[in-house]
Amino acid sequence: MGDERGAARVSSRCQGIPPFYVMEVLEGAQELERAGDDVIHLEVGEPDFPTPEPVVDAGTRALRDGLTHYTHSLGILPLREAIAERTLRDSGVAVDPGQIVVTSGTSSAMLITFAALCDPGDQVILTDPHYACYPNFLKTLSVEPVYVPVDPEDGYAIDPGRVRAAMTPRTKALLINSPANPMGAVLSDDNLAALADLDLTIVSDEIYRGIEYGGQSSSMMRFREDTVLLDGFSKRYCMTGWRLGYVVAPRRLMKPLQALQQNLFISAAEFVQHAGLAALRDDVQDHVSKMVVELGTRRRAMIDGARDLGLGVAREPEGAFYLFADASHLGPHSLAVTRRILAEAKVAVAPGLDFGERGEGFLRLAYTQKTERIQEALDRIRRLLESW
Repeated sequence: MGDERGAARVSSRCQGIPPFYVMEVLEGAQELERAGDDVIHLEVGEPDFPTPEPVVDAGTRALRDGLTHYTHSLGILPLREAIAERTLRDSGVAVDPGQIVVTSGTSSAMLITFAALCDPGDQVILTDPHYACYPNFLKTLSVEPVYVPVDPEDGYAIDPGRVRAAMTPRTKALLINSPANPMGAVLSDDNLAALADLDLTIVSDEIYRGIEYGGQSSSMMRFREDTVLLDGFSKRYCMTGWRLGYVVAPRRLMKPLQALQQNLFISAAEFVQHAGLAALRDDVQDHVSKMVVELGTRRRAMIDGARDLGLGVAREPEGAFYLFADASHLGPHSLAVTRRILAEAKVAVAPGLDFGERGEGFLRLAYTQKTERIQEALDRIRRLLESW
């Protein structure tokens, strides 16, 4: 259609960023549902619990009161004060509300954090396996991800020696995640203390803290006050679609973080911030506790059912709501395995390919549906495997 010499070209940086395969599976499942199929969703990290009623009420009230405008770029002060109180309670570290940026989801918090920390060509150390999108945030900023392996036999602990061996003059930070996606691993206090001695910035993604099964996980800030803390409201408070997160950072980073927030996002939605403030009230914490108890029941059903199917579970998840199971005997390519399970069993699961080289051959099964739906999904997969 005419001369394409002036057509926009895709940057080489973006050409190197793969799809988020979990979302491709979700979108394929939605197509099947539109065609009338009943698909059981075990692929996305989104529990089926509703947003707590006090949070919905606060958001609705804020909308009706006309709180739909720009706010201070760091976020409304009452919310930042409440986040500071939570940080003190969790870590014992007193932070000023001026050290907090409220963001439109934790993803945007991550983007501005690494934009503030890194220049093009710098390196950030990640674990392998890791959350699927971590390296792609870095690649978007022309930052190189460097991987250190973690093993189920060691509880997916991060070996400080491996981190030191991976460090170069270009290394700017270590990104950790506890409880972890996709493994469900919780880093021990001893492991966190050892990592705190490393001579580099530590960015700690704690979005799943508070969702544990046998002892609360510790915040990295307990062991190192200058930790850059990423957190949000999506998982604990069932607010994935509200898009509300935050970063707690040392004062030296606040000027660039605020400038990036102002330029890229202006501010998080005002009414959503008021809903987040309600989520931090004491009366909502009972909702979180009940949710974790129910997730624990689902977790047990998923672990036992996966083992019955012959999937490898070398390490039971200690937090979050994922089971990372070895399915390498079903085929060398996890994406092909997930596509067949979706097409033939009408069950959506996440391919291990998404989570790093050491994730290939694994499936991530999210126990985010009711126990009876989890059992039905496992039964469907069992029938498929009989003819595999």
